[in-house]
Amino acid sequence: MNGVARLIVRSVDLVNRRGKSFGARLVKLTGKRPYIIHPKHLVDHVWHDWYLPSLGRDDLVLDVGCSNGAHLVRAARRCRSIVGMDYDVLQLGIAVRTIREQRLANARVFAWEITGPFPFPDGTFDTALFLDVIEHLGPRIAVLSEIHRVLKADGRLLVSAPNRDTRWRRALRDAGLFAYSDADHKIEYARGEFLAELAAGGFEPEGPVMPVVLDTPWAGMIDVIGGVSLPLYERLSRWKREAALRRPDESTGFRVVARKRR
Repeated sequence: MNGVARLIVRSVDLVNRRGKSFGARLVKLTGKRPYIIHPKHLVDHVWHDWYLPSLGRDDLVLDVGCSNGAHLVRAARRCRSIVGMDYDVLQLGIAVRTIREQRLANARVFAWEITGPFPFPDGTFDTALFLDVIEHLGPRIAVLSEIHRVLKADGRLLVSAPNRDTRWRRALRDAGLFAYSDADHKIEYARGEFLAELAAGGFEPEGPVMPVVLDTPWAGMIDVIGGVSLPLYERLSRWKREAALRRPDESTGFRVVARKRR
């Protein structure tokens, strides 16, 4: 990569990374919510809630790393009971407020360091949500093994993780830049690496690996637009989704419905 191309990639990357956090702050500044939250949580897209069809009405569900409860409150309407745990008490406060506002009697959250042993007996849950969390952890296989332990014999793991092998990620590496999609990520995966790590934790896919949305260098600008106009953000998000379905190797990440390995 020559000097001009490297400079262009650096400039676009700077805008892209700042746009994500700025878009979340704009949500609060423009009065869409009284707290900072990414605009993706404020629009209803089927692919955001990809995990819901895998939940049964009688399921006991564990949300590992539930954060502000965005997934938990949606899942609560599809299952018998759901418990979320996370170490971040500020984000848990948002989850508690949402649970109360929506009167979800079957949902609760509590503060817990998820990299340690879980406070549940073996075989407690029918399903575990592990969404956009694994990439933030160090002892990932240990956490997967603990999820494996608390799931029933026929339990399901609904898990997602970021893709490090898109064209844009490779361009960042070629420019000598930090190529992960988030500075807090400990790891990002190629498809085979992700499946191998799930296997090491005792899980195997029940169906195909599913894409998310297109990994575009303009994602940050789209997030800024979302902080200002949710209808326009919705249309741009739909374009990113359709592009990922056409080119799954360029998806921002992977989504998997997994079972305990037999």
